[in-house]
Amino acid sequence: MFHNAFRSKSALAVLALAGSAFSFSSTAYADDVVNIYSQRQPFLIEPLLDAFTEETGIETEVLFLNQGLEDRIEAEGVNSPADVILTVDVGRLVNVKEKGVTQPVEDETLNENIPAEFRDPEGHWFGLTTRGRVVYASKERVEQDTITYEELADPKWKGKICVRSGQHMYNIALIASMIAHHGEDEAEEWLEGVKANLARKPNGGDRDQAQGIYAGECDIGIGNTYYVGKMMTNEEEPEQKEWADAIKVLFPNTDGRGTHVNISGMALAKNAPNQENALKLMQFLSSGEAQAIYAEHNYEYPVLPGVEVSETVKSFGEIKPDSLPLAEIAKNRAAASEMVDRVGFDDGPES
Repeated sequence: MFHNAFRSKSALAVLALAGSAFSFSSTAYADDVVNIYSQRQPFLIEPLLDAFTEETGIETEVLFLNQGLEDRIEAEGVNSPADVILTVDVGRLVNVKEKGVTQPVEDETLNENIPAEFRDPEGHWFGLTTRGRVVYASKERVEQDTITYEELADPKWKGKICVRSGQHMYNIALIASMIAHHGEDEAEEWLEGVKANLARKPNGGDRDQAQGIYAGECDIGIGNTYYVGKMMTNEEEPEQKEWADAIKVLFPNTDGRGTHVNISGMALAKNAPNQENALKLMQFLSSGEAQAIYAEHNYEYPVLPGVEVSETVKSFGEIKPDSLPLAEIAKNRAAASEMVDRVGFDDGPES
Protein backbone atom coordinates (compact mmCIF):
# COMPACT_ATOMS: atom_id res chain seq x y z
CA MET A 1 0.00 0.00 0.00
CA PHE A 2 1.41 3.39 -1.02
CA HIS A 3 0.71 6.52 0.98
CA ASN A 4 1.24 10.24 0.49
CA ALA A 5 4.29 11.11 2.58
CA PHE A 6 4.47 14.85 2.03
CA ARG A 7 2.45 17.67 3.50
CA SER A 8 2.62 21.32 2.45
CA LYS A 9 3.90 23.94 4.86
CA SER A 10 0.33 24.80 5.76
CA ALA A 11 -0.14 21.32 7.17
CA LEU A 12 3.27 20.19 8.33
CA ALA A 13 2.94 16.71 9.78
CA VAL A 14 4.95 14.36 11.93
CA LEU A 15 4.78 11.00 10.21
CA ALA A 16 5.40 7.64 11.80
CA LEU A 17 7.26 5.48 9.30
CA ALA A 18 7.37 1.73 9.54
CA GLY A 19 9.61 0.90 6.61
CA SER A 20 6.81 0.83 4.03
CA ALA A 21 7.11 2.51 0.65
CA PHE A 22 5.49 5.85 -0.09
CA SER A 23 4.37 7.75 -3.17
CA PHE A 24 4.42 11.51 -3.32
CA SER A 25 1.92 14.23 -4.01
CA SER A 26 1.94 15.69 -7.48
CA THR A 27 2.99 19.07 -6.11
CA ALA A 28 6.25 17.53 -4.90
CA TYR A 29 7.41 17.50 -8.53
CA ALA A 30 5.98 20.87 -9.62
CA ASP A 31 8.20 23.66 -10.92
CA ASP A 32 7.39 25.99 -8.03
CA VAL A 33 8.16 23.68 -5.12
CA VAL A 34 11.08 22.53 -2.98
CA ASN A 35 10.96 19.24 -1.07
CA ILE A 36 12.46 19.11 2.41
CA TYR A 37 13.42 16.04 4.41
CA SER A 38 13.68 17.29 7.96
CA GLN A 39 14.88 15.97 11.30
CA ARG A 40 13.91 19.34 12.79
CA GLN A 41 10.41 19.34 14.23
CA PRO A 42 7.89 20.99 11.89
CA PHE A 43 6.82 23.78 14.28
CA LEU A 44 10.45 24.95 14.48
CA ILE A 45 10.81 25.54 10.75
CA GLU A 46 7.28 26.57 9.72
CA PRO A 47 7.83 30.32 10.29
CA LEU A 48 10.91 30.18 8.07
CA LEU A 49 9.17 28.30 5.29
CA ASP A 50 6.20 30.67 5.40
CA ALA A 51 8.57 33.61 4.96
CA PHE A 52 10.40 31.86 2.11
CA THR A 53 7.18 31.16 0.22
CA GLU A 54 5.93 34.70 0.72
CA GLU A 55 9.19 36.10 -0.64
CA THR A 56 9.74 33.72 -3.58
CA GLY A 57 6.35 32.18 -4.39
CA ILE A 58 7.99 28.74 -4.11
CA GLU A 59 5.93 26.28 -2.07
CA THR A 60 7.53 23.83 0.34
CA GLU A 61 6.71 20.19 0.94
CA VAL A 62 8.05 18.72 4.19
CA LEU A 63 8.63 15.18 5.35
CA PHE A 64 9.58 14.92 9.02
CA LEU A 65 11.78 11.93 9.85
CA ASN A 66 13.26 11.81 13.33
CA GLN A 67 15.23 8.63 12.55
CA GLY A 68 16.48 6.94 9.40
CA LEU A 69 16.46 9.99 7.17
CA GLU A 70 19.67 9.13 5.32
CA ASP A 71 18.59 5.49 4.94
CA ARG A 72 15.29 6.61 3.45
CA ILE A 73 16.97 8.83 0.86
CA GLU A 74 19.47 6.11 -0.01
CA ALA A 75 16.68 3.57 -0.53
CA GLU A 76 14.82 5.97 -2.83
CA GLY A 77 17.92 6.34 -4.99
CA VAL A 78 17.76 8.45 -8.15
CA ASN A 79 13.98 8.73 -7.80
CA SER A 80 14.16 10.44 -4.42
CA PRO A 81 12.11 13.64 -4.32
CA ALA A 82 14.33 15.06 -1.56
CA ASP A 83 15.80 18.46 -2.41
CA VAL A 84 17.03 19.86 0.91
CA ILE A 85 17.94 18.01 4.10
CA LEU A 86 17.50 19.81 7.43
CA THR A 87 18.85 18.35 10.66
CA VAL A 88 20.47 19.08 14.01
CA ASP A 89 23.92 18.11 15.30
CA VAL A 90 27.11 18.03 13.29
CA GLY A 91 27.15 14.24 13.65
CA ARG A 92 23.92 13.89 11.73
CA LEU A 93 25.18 16.24 9.03
CA VAL A 94 28.35 14.19 8.69
CA ASN A 95 26.22 11.03 8.58
CA VAL A 96 24.21 12.17 5.56
CA LYS A 97 27.42 13.09 3.79
CA GLU A 98 29.07 9.76 4.60
CA LYS A 99 25.94 7.93 3.48
CA GLY A 100 26.42 9.45 0.03
CA VAL A 101 23.02 11.14 -0.16
CA THR A 102 24.29 14.73 -0.47
CA GLN A 103 26.09 16.70 -3.15
CA PRO A 104 28.63 19.51 -2.79
CA VAL A 105 27.54 23.10 -3.22
CA GLU A 106 29.88 25.90 -4.18
CA ASP A 107 27.89 29.08 -3.70
CA GLU A 108 29.21 32.56 -3.00
CA THR A 109 26.18 33.60 -0.93
CA LEU A 110 26.40 30.58 1.38
CA ASN A 111 30.14 30.92 1.80
CA GLU A 112 29.83 34.62 2.64
CA ASN A 113 26.97 34.16 5.12
CA ILE A 114 28.20 31.05 6.94
CA PRO A 115 31.61 31.10 8.65
CA ALA A 116 34.00 28.35 7.57
CA GLU A 117 34.01 26.61 10.97
CA PHE A 118 30.27 25.96 10.55
CA ARG A 119 30.33 24.34 7.13
CA ASP A 120 31.79 21.25 5.51
CA PRO A 121 35.15 21.97 3.82
CA GLU A 122 33.87 20.16 0.73
CA GLY A 123 30.51 21.96 0.66
CA HIS A 124 28.28 19.01 1.56
CA TRP A 125 26.64 20.67 4.58
CA PHE A 126 26.16 24.12 6.05
CA GLY A 127 25.36 25.25 9.59
CA LEU A 128 22.34 27.48 10.11
CA THR A 129 22.25 28.10 13.85
CA THR A 130 24.41 27.31 16.84
CA ARG A 131 23.62 26.34 20.40
CA GLY A 132 26.07 26.32 23.27
CA ARG A 133 26.66 23.19 25.37
CA VAL A 134 26.71 24.98 28.69
CA VAL A 135 26.53 24.42 32.42
CA TYR A 136 23.24 24.95 34.21
CA ALA A 137 24.13 26.02 37.77
CA SER A 138 21.95 26.47 40.84
CA LYS A 139 21.45 30.13 41.65
CA GLU A 140 21.16 29.25 45.33
CA ARG A 141 23.97 26.74 45.78
CA VAL A 142 26.65 27.70 43.23
CA GLU A 143 28.40 30.98 43.93
CA GLN A 144 30.87 31.01 41.05
CA ASP A 145 29.94 32.60 37.73
CA THR A 146 32.72 31.09 35.61
CA ILE A 147 33.65 27.47 34.90
CA THR A 148 35.55 25.26 32.45
CA TYR A 149 34.65 21.87 31.05
CA GLU A 150 37.84 20.57 32.59
CA GLU A 151 36.63 21.67 36.03
CA LEU A 152 33.64 19.32 35.82
CA ALA A 153 36.06 16.52 36.76
CA ASP A 154 37.17 18.33 39.92
CA PRO A 155 36.26 16.28 43.05
CA LYS A 156 34.66 19.40 44.55
CA TRP A 157 31.63 18.57 42.38
CA LYS A 158 31.33 14.99 43.66
CA GLY A 159 27.66 14.00 43.81
CA LYS A 160 26.58 17.32 42.33
CA ILE A 161 26.38 16.86 38.53
CA CYS A 162 23.29 15.86 36.51
CA VAL A 163 23.45 14.99 32.81
CA ARG A 164 21.60 13.03 30.14
CA SER A 165 23.06 9.90 28.54
CA GLY A 166 26.67 10.14 27.49
CA GLN A 167 25.67 8.48 24.23
CA HIS A 168 23.29 11.25 23.27
CA MET A 169 24.56 13.10 20.21
CA TYR A 170 24.90 16.40 22.09
CA ASN A 171 27.21 14.83 24.67
CA ILE A 172 29.08 12.79 22.07
CA ALA A 173 29.89 16.06 20.31
CA LEU A 174 31.08 17.63 23.57
CA ILE A 175 33.28 14.64 24.40
CA ALA A 176 34.58 14.64 20.81
CA SER A 177 35.59 18.28 21.30
CA MET A 178 37.49 17.34 24.47
CA ILE A 179 39.34 14.66 22.49
CA ALA A 180 40.13 17.21 19.78
CA HIS A 181 41.58 19.63 22.31
CA HIS A 182 43.31 17.24 24.73
CA GLY A 183 43.83 13.88 23.03
CA GLU A 184 42.12 10.59 23.91
CA ASP A 185 44.06 9.71 27.05
CA GLU A 186 43.48 13.03 28.80
CA ALA A 187 39.87 13.18 27.62
CA GLU A 188 39.18 9.72 29.04
CA GLU A 189 40.69 10.68 32.39
CA TRP A 190 38.43 13.73 32.35
CA LEU A 191 35.32 11.69 31.53
CA GLU A 192 36.07 9.29 34.36
CA GLY A 193 36.31 12.30 36.67
CA VAL A 194 32.95 13.64 35.50
CA LYS A 195 31.40 10.22 36.01
CA ALA A 196 32.73 10.11 39.58
CA ASN A 197 31.02 13.46 40.22
CA LEU A 198 27.57 12.43 38.99
CA ALA A 199 24.66 12.77 41.39
CA ARG A 200 22.71 9.98 39.65
CA LYS A 201 22.72 7.81 36.55
CA PRO A 202 22.53 9.86 33.38
CA ASN A 203 18.91 10.05 32.23
CA GLY A 204 16.23 12.21 30.66
CA GLY A 205 16.80 15.24 28.46
CA ASP A 206 18.46 18.58 29.04
CA ARG A 207 15.37 20.05 30.69
CA ASP A 208 15.37 17.20 33.20
CA GLN A 209 18.77 18.32 34.41
CA ALA A 210 17.34 21.76 35.20
CA GLN A 211 14.48 20.06 37.01
CA GLY A 212 17.04 18.07 39.03
CA ILE A 213 18.75 21.28 40.09
CA TYR A 214 15.38 22.84 41.03
CA ALA A 215 14.57 19.75 43.12
CA GLY A 216 17.94 19.85 44.87
CA GLU A 217 19.15 16.55 43.40
CA CYS A 218 22.24 18.21 41.94
CA ASP A 219 23.91 21.61 41.81
CA ILE A 220 25.01 21.73 38.19
CA GLY A 221 23.92 20.13 34.93
CA ILE A 222 25.02 20.08 31.30
CA GLY A 223 22.57 21.26 28.65
CA ASN A 224 22.01 23.28 25.51
CA THR A 225 21.29 27.00 25.68
CA TYR A 226 18.04 26.95 23.70
CA TYR A 227 16.33 24.67 26.23
CA VAL A 228 16.68 27.45 28.79
CA GLY A 229 14.77 29.80 26.49
CA LYS A 230 12.09 27.19 25.90
CA MET A 231 11.66 26.64 29.66
CA MET A 232 11.56 30.37 30.38
CA THR A 233 8.70 30.88 27.91
CA ASN A 234 6.75 27.63 28.34
CA GLU A 235 3.11 28.63 28.88
CA GLU A 236 1.77 25.09 28.45
CA GLU A 237 3.93 23.66 31.25
CA PRO A 238 4.51 26.64 33.56
CA GLU A 239 6.44 24.51 36.06
CA GLN A 240 9.31 24.64 33.57
CA LYS A 241 9.54 28.39 34.20
CA GLU A 242 10.37 27.53 37.82
CA TRP A 243 13.10 25.15 36.68
CA ALA A 244 14.59 27.88 34.48
CA ASP A 245 14.35 30.43 37.30
CA ALA A 246 16.34 28.09 39.58
CA ILE A 247 19.40 28.08 37.30
CA LYS A 248 21.97 30.43 35.82
CA VAL A 249 23.81 29.74 32.58
CA LEU A 250 27.59 29.41 32.80
CA PHE A 251 29.49 29.50 29.51
CA PRO A 252 32.49 27.18 29.95
CA ASN A 253 36.00 28.21 28.94
CA THR A 254 35.05 31.82 28.19
CA ASP A 255 38.51 32.94 29.29
CA GLY A 256 40.16 30.31 27.11
CA ARG A 257 39.26 28.52 23.90
CA GLY A 258 35.53 29.24 24.24
CA THR A 259 32.33 27.29 24.71
CA HIS A 260 31.60 24.20 22.63
CA VAL A 261 28.77 24.85 20.18
CA ASN A 262 26.82 22.52 17.95
CA ILE A 263 24.65 23.37 14.97
CA SER A 264 21.46 22.86 13.11
CA GLY A 265 22.18 22.66 9.41
CA MET A 266 21.26 21.84 5.85
CA ALA A 267 22.50 19.90 2.86
CA LEU A 268 21.56 19.59 -0.80
CA ALA A 269 20.25 16.10 -1.58
CA LYS A 270 22.26 14.11 -4.12
CA ASN A 271 19.43 13.64 -6.61
CA ALA A 272 17.47 16.82 -5.91
CA PRO A 273 14.82 17.16 -8.66
CA ASN A 274 14.26 20.87 -7.90
CA GLN A 275 17.88 21.90 -7.52
CA GLU A 276 17.44 25.57 -8.48
CA ASN A 277 14.64 26.02 -5.95
CA ALA A 278 16.64 24.09 -3.36
CA LEU A 279 19.56 26.49 -3.70
CA LYS A 280 17.21 29.45 -3.34
CA LEU A 281 15.90 27.97 -0.09
CA MET A 282 19.41 27.34 1.20
CA GLN A 283 20.42 30.91 0.38
CA PHE A 284 17.30 32.24 2.09
CA LEU A 285 17.93 30.20 5.25
CA SER A 286 21.40 31.74 5.48
CA SER A 287 20.06 35.28 5.01
CA GLY A 288 19.65 37.91 7.70
CA GLU A 289 15.86 37.66 7.52
CA ALA A 290 15.78 33.92 8.14
CA GLN A 291 18.55 34.07 10.72
CA ALA A 292 16.55 36.64 12.70
CA ILE A 293 13.50 34.34 12.63
CA TYR A 294 15.62 31.45 13.94
CA ALA A 295 16.96 33.65 16.72
CA GLU A 296 13.56 34.89 17.86
CA HIS A 297 11.53 31.69 17.61
CA ASN A 298 14.04 28.97 18.52
CA TYR A 299 16.34 30.72 21.04
CA GLU A 300 19.40 29.79 18.98
CA TYR A 301 22.43 31.78 17.87
CA PRO A 302 22.51 32.83 14.20
CA VAL A 303 25.58 31.80 12.23
CA LEU A 304 25.40 34.95 10.10
CA PRO A 305 27.65 37.48 11.82
CA GLY A 306 25.88 40.62 12.98
CA VAL A 307 22.38 39.19 13.42
CA GLU A 308 21.00 39.96 16.87
CA VAL A 309 20.05 37.18 19.23
CA SER A 310 16.70 37.33 21.01
CA GLU A 311 16.29 39.27 24.25
CA THR A 312 15.70 35.96 26.03
CA VAL A 313 19.03 34.59 24.83
CA LYS A 314 20.79 37.85 25.69
CA SER A 315 19.67 37.33 29.28
CA PHE A 316 21.86 34.21 29.53
CA GLY A 317 25.02 36.28 29.10
CA GLU A 318 27.54 36.54 26.27
CA ILE A 319 28.85 33.44 24.53
CA LYS A 320 32.36 33.06 23.13
CA PRO A 321 32.16 30.06 20.75
CA ASP A 322 35.02 27.61 20.39
CA SER A 323 36.51 28.37 16.97
CA LEU A 324 37.69 24.81 16.30
CA PRO A 325 35.94 23.72 13.07
CA LEU A 326 33.08 21.33 13.76
CA ALA A 327 34.28 19.08 10.96
CA GLU A 328 37.45 18.48 13.01
CA ILE A 329 35.44 17.75 16.15
CA ALA A 330 33.15 15.36 14.26
CA LYS A 331 36.12 13.15 13.34
CA ASN A 332 36.26 12.07 16.99
CA ARG A 333 32.62 10.95 17.32
CA ALA A 334 33.35 7.22 17.14
CA ALA A 335 36.17 7.51 19.67
CA ALA A 336 33.86 9.51 21.97
CA SER A 337 31.11 6.89 21.80
CA GLU A 338 33.55 4.08 22.52
CA MET A 339 34.95 6.06 25.45
CA VAL A 340 31.48 6.51 26.99
CA ASP A 341 31.02 2.74 26.99
CA ARG A 342 34.57 2.00 28.10
CA VAL A 343 34.30 4.08 31.27
CA GLY A 344 30.73 2.90 31.95
CA PHE A 345 29.54 6.51 32.03
CA ASP A 346 25.83 5.70 31.74
CA ASP A 347 26.04 3.23 34.63
CA GLY A 348 26.31 6.15 37.02
CA PRO A 349 28.78 7.26 39.68
CA GLU A 350 29.06 4.14 41.83
CA SER A 351 29.77 1.56 39.11
